Amino acid sequence: MQERISTRAPLAKRLGNFWAYLLLTFGSIVMILPFFWMLSTSLKTYNETLAMPIKWLPSVPQWQNYIEAWNAQPYFPRYFVNSFFVTVVTMVVEVLLSILAAYAFSRMKFLGKNILFMLLLSTMMIPGEVLLVPNFITLRELGWYNTYYALIIPWVVSVFAVFLLRQHFLQIPNELQEAAYLDGAGHTRFMLQIMVPLSRPPIATIALLKFIGSWNAFLWPLIVTDKAELRTVPVGLISLMQDEGPQYHIWMAAATLALIPVVAVFLAAQKQFLESVARSGLKG
Repeated sequence: MQERISTRAPLAKRLGNFWAYLLLTFGSIVMILPFFWMLSTSLKTYNETLAMPIKWLPSVPQWQNYIEAWNAQPYFPRYFVNSFFVTVVTMVVEVLLSILAAYAFSRMKFLGKNILFMLLLSTMMIPGEVLLVPNFITLRELGWYNTYYALIIPWVVSVFAVFLLRQHFLQIPNELQEAAYLDGAGHTRFMLQIMVPLSRPPIATIALLKFIGSWNAFLWPLIVTDKAELRTVPVGLISLMQDEGPQYHIWMAAATLALIPVVAVFLAAQKQFLESVARSGLKG
């Protein structure tokens, strides 16, 4: 009887793994399919994009679609320059401010620290759409409409980034801080030479999430700018679609070009991102 139970246990485990792998494979296909369709369509001719039944692969890859997409509008290269500038500046400033705030909330003592941190966390419950109108009015009164300030300043602080870094800083042993103080190090030196090097995975995660979020931002840049030379890539893609008409192969070529920086940055930071997820408990 005991042998039957021991034989069934590995069988049940293998069966459970099979269904888990099957579900994961199906989910992967569902996630990858839109990207495959975008890449395939970007290499088709116009007639192939309208063909019925659907042609999943182009007969002859039309690489010139990317050149046409790049030259479709005079400001299209400028959209990428704007997006890179806004994204990089926003990402760098947010990381710096998050490190300083997280260190203060985790390693320094001051009056009302816990209350202030709870108030900071409570702002995460406010929908971003609620803040669109007051933020827009504030920027207009400051004279920042149609400027890079409007695209950058409102997004250089992230409560989630502060929370994530604070939780990681709290996991670093206090003995390191005491040893640093005995060696004559102050808060600044301890933070820069010990805390930051030990926190590279969560810092890389914050930078990656900010890069993706800022690069893909659409609604806010659409609201605070109306000049073509200040548009970012997502807003520029909509403008291209309106100007070019139903040229689906050109649309998909432009969308593929817009996706390349995000994929490149994710692949570069993938190791640090996965390490941070494993350590911080983001996986739930």
